[in-house]
Amino acid sequence: MTDASSDNTRALLEVRDLRVVFRAPRRFGQRPGGIVRAVDGVSFDIDRGTTLGLVGESGCGKTTVGRAILRLTDTAGGQVLFDGFDVLTAPGAEIGRLRREMQIVFQDTSGSLNPRLTVGWTVAEPFRLHRMARGRELGESVAELLERVGLRAVDAHRYPHELSGGQRQRVGIARAIALRPKFIVWDEPVSALDVSIQSAILNLLRDLQRDMGLTCLFISHNLAVVRHVSDRVAVMYLGRIVEISDAPDLYASPSHPYTMALMAAVPGEGRDGSRDRLALRGDVPSPIDPPSGCVFHPRCPFASNECRREAPLLEHYAHLSPGHQVACHHAMTIRLSEAVGR
Repeated sequence: MTDASSDNTRALLEVRDLRVVFRAPRRFGQRPGGIVRAVDGVSFDIDRGTTLGLVGESGCGKTTVGRAILRLTDTAGGQVLFDGFDVLTAPGAEIGRLRREMQIVFQDTSGSLNPRLTVGWTVAEPFRLHRMARGRELGESVAELLERVGLRAVDAHRYPHELSGGQRQRVGIARAIALRPKFIVWDEPVSALDVSIQSAILNLLRDLQRDMGLTCLFISHNLAVVRHVSDRVAVMYLGRIVEISDAPDLYASPSHPYTMALMAAVPGEGRDGSRDRLALRGDVPSPIDPPSGCVFHPRCPFASNECRREAPLLEHYAHLSPGHQVACHHAMTIRLSEAVGR
């Protein structure tokens, strides 16, 4: 980048108070819909060469966070620093440079590939757009990328409809790593795949991160998947992060009731005492009219009057491990009760 010097001691990506709002669609004969706070004050860092898992139920805003970081969605406030460079205020001339260093792999393996283009043309597209290779060199680069993600060089002549879902996702991965980016958003990259294929793709992602030194944001609704690829995990609910921690500590000792409930729903997780009995009550509230105070309180078995009045801040607690933050008024009490229950 041109306007910021690289500092290897700081996080590669720093997100501060990120906000994204949408106008709900107007129904026939009614006034315009309300404001949807899809992302409501999200903050986190991702250190170089590490992966942050962003997890939560469908509709919590996690995909919107990833798209906002890459400027694929307009933001209503906040700051995104990439290698010290302010992404959200970058002028148009700088966006091309950002696109080379920040990439995304989408969940929909069919919709993210142009059905009229061959695999080879799709993978070659980043080189053409940024004028980084052509002719024989371009063909060799495409063949090398395809083989790197577990495909064959001859697959360059095939079309997306001739590939399986796993193969199409490998094409998307090849396209994303073509220009050797520093940062990649993996947006539910295995959720649309058969279970038998998921582990192979996850192994590929881990190998690429190790070999290329990638920094990643891994978005998923599946805590079991996130566990295998993440160094840190952030749990999101109704547009806000409610807990963030190093992955081993979060899975060993979740401290927010929502995290505990998600953990209890994962086969093989949360079988110690009260945690596997904790179940969510009701449905996710409407983001157009979120609850007062803590947005989770209508579904929380530990909710008090304080929870209904005042929204908790995401903060460190003395009894938690370093780097473990929870947005819950009763985190200490819940953690202690869990320890006694074991």
